[in-house]
Amino acid sequence: MEMYNPPHPGEVIKGLWLEPEKISITEAAKALAVSRKTLSKIINGKASVTPEMAVRLSIALGGSAESWIGYQVSYDLWQVKQYKNELGVHALKVA
Repeated sequence: MEMYNPPHPGEVIKGLWLEPEKISITEAAKALAVSRKTLSKIINGKASVTPEMAVRLSIALGGSAESWIGYQVSYDLWQVKQYKNELGVHALKVA
């Protein structure tokens, strides 16, 4: 069953780890070995979780890399489905 408007992975990171544990973006970025700017973009929903970032998140926060990618894919698919009728795609007729 598809989730309605799934959260961006950045919301998950912020809501389940950073805010409750009072961890700053700067501290988390250091733990992930990425720039503050990179992590900030993800937290603010301006960048996607890549496979490499999924592995980093898995190591730093737990969960599997697949689950972190899953959050991103669910979010991305829901976003695209909101305008799927505007894509101009039609079904192929096959024999």
